Amino acid sequence: MRTRFTLLSAVTLLPWGIAMAVTASISAAEPATVVLWPDGAPGAVGKEDPDRPELRLYLPSPERATGAGIVVCPGGGYGALATDHEGQQVATWLNSVGVAGFVLKYRLGPRYHHPAPLEDAQRAIRYVRANAEKLGVAANRIGILGFSAGGHLASTAATHFDDGDPNSADPVSRAGSRPDFAVLCYPVISLQASYSHGGSRRNLLGDNPDPNLVASLSNETQVTEKTPPVFLFHTTEDAGVPVENSLAFYEACRKFHVPAELHVYQIGPHGIGLSPGDPITGTWKERLRDWLQASGFLSARPRAAVKGSVRLNNKPLRWGMINFAADTSGSAPVAFAMISNGQFDIPAARGAALGVNRVEVWDLGSVEPRPTIDQAKRIDGGKIQFDIKAGTNEMTLDFVSPDTKP
Repeated sequence: MRTRFTLLSAVTLLPWGIAMAVTASISAAEPATVVLWPDGAPGAVGKEDPDRPELRLYLPSPERATGAGIVVCPGGGYGALATDHEGQQVATWLNSVGVAGFVLKYRLGPRYHHPAPLEDAQRAIRYVRANAEKLGVAANRIGILGFSAGGHLASTAATHFDDGDPNSADPVSRAGSRPDFAVLCYPVISLQASYSHGGSRRNLLGDNPDPNLVASLSNETQVTEKTPPVFLFHTTEDAGVPVENSLAFYEACRKFHVPAELHVYQIGPHGIGLSPGDPITGTWKERLRDWLQASGFLSARPRAAVKGSVRLNNKPLRWGMINFAADTSGSAPVAFAMISNGQFDIPAARGAALGVNRVEVWDLGSVEPRPTIDQAKRIDGGKIQFDIKAGTNEMTLDFVSPDTKP
């Protein structure tokens, strides 16, 4: 089914000041929609649209697909859903970088309270995992992304999960609900701290919630070593959901050694979505794409440890950097390490992808009272290749500067 939209801009100003009406036609394919509980959601109070949690499927083209998939939870304070700028637009961007996007319509207050939204998010993850092959995604590369209150829902799914019910007759219920990673965008995190978002708490839990329930859904207190890797972004200026929410979750991740990356922009209000009008905050999505690649979520290629030694002009390279790039598609992770006194060691967790890798070595100079080189200098000529195998790979590199006299 194709839907045709006609967009009229009331006034467009030409350079010489003449007003002109502009008409543009936009065609968009309607994504498939899945009802998560065909026989009715648990605890449903009716059979109307607000009672039916759904998942809209946005799939990338086969030639671009990386096998990664993300359930997207729009924000709206648990009382509405910003399904355009925090839903469809985000899923469409994910498709552009080869990631499948699954936009979740979850149940809202005051009609529904906890645990209904969490049950919907968990069911969405289970559905994608149970149907991974059909959807073109890998069952072990399924994440969840949320904005604002949707970020609270995503952080709840990342800290409250199970392995599924192996005895269920429903294949979706048999799948685990733990996301493989979480992306939290200006998220509500705490429901009990001074920086909490009162409207989200009220819509999710009602006016007089049990303090124990409030504590259990203040997700900065729920992080454990089993929490999946997390990417967060926020702005300092956010007055709707203060940045302390992201800071608290990031600190909890550090405490439990959960891989996490946090980006805080100085300028930007709450609810910016992809922030298409701001060339600064709008870069958060590129940083997310980099993080997905570096974390290995955009590629199925296993990683392996690499260590070795590097010499320059018959001396250990004092201070440098080495990296390994497996392909030119930009999906496989690039492994890198600092070289210190001629030695480097990259653990398997962030190692090089198996297969032939291009190797680059950079000289960063020595520790001297004066500069030893004008700038970082690539010393390998860009022609070195190394075949990475499973296990620990060891290599020795010995370079001679072109200007070195024999």
